[in-house]
Amino acid sequence: MKSYEITACAALVAMSAALQLVHVGWLSPWGMWIDFVAIPWIISYFLYGGKSALVVSSVGVIIITLFAPSTWLGAIMKWLATMPMVLIPLMMQKTMKLKLEDFRKPLLLVPAVAVAIVLRGAIIIPVNYYFAIPIWTGWTTAKAMVFVPWWAILGVNAIQGILEVLVAWLLVFRSKLKRFALWSYK
Repeated sequence: MKSYEITACAALVAMSAALQLVHVGWLSPWGMWIDFVAIPWIISYFLYGGKSALVVSSVGVIIITLFAPSTWLGAIMKWLATMPMVLIPLMMQKTMKLKLEDFRKPLLLVPAVAVAIVLRGAIIIPVNYYFAIPIWTGWTTAKAMVFVPWWAILGVNAIQGILEVLVAWLLVFRSKLKRFALWSYK
């Protein structure tokens, strides 16, 4: 990584930490937040690529673990839920030989986000039922399935995923933030 990438990653981690500390959002009845914490993780992908997004999200997980009331459980769930929002565009970028700046076109981004949300749901629904909800609430998996329907988990995660990508996309591609992108230096 170049020094300006490291500096940008540090700034994005600081933003993620600030968003975690302020923590504006909506708390679902079973403990999932719709918030802005992972938006800097997606911004790092749009500006600098997959490696930077992995660095920013990994350090973000440590910060969430230290400062969030949900500690390590919330951090792991946030990371698991957000990674498809980075990995699917990254895989699309690599397989279709796209550049990061190509994602400024909604025609490319919308299908990537749709697939990412499907993957996010496929990951997060079983992880919620068999891991997170039992730990967080003390419920059995069967009780969690009764009181928290799968479509509610998917719906809240879909809203969260769309929010993360949309806000990051607007900040990078519809503002002057793109002038700091790796692709603007080439």
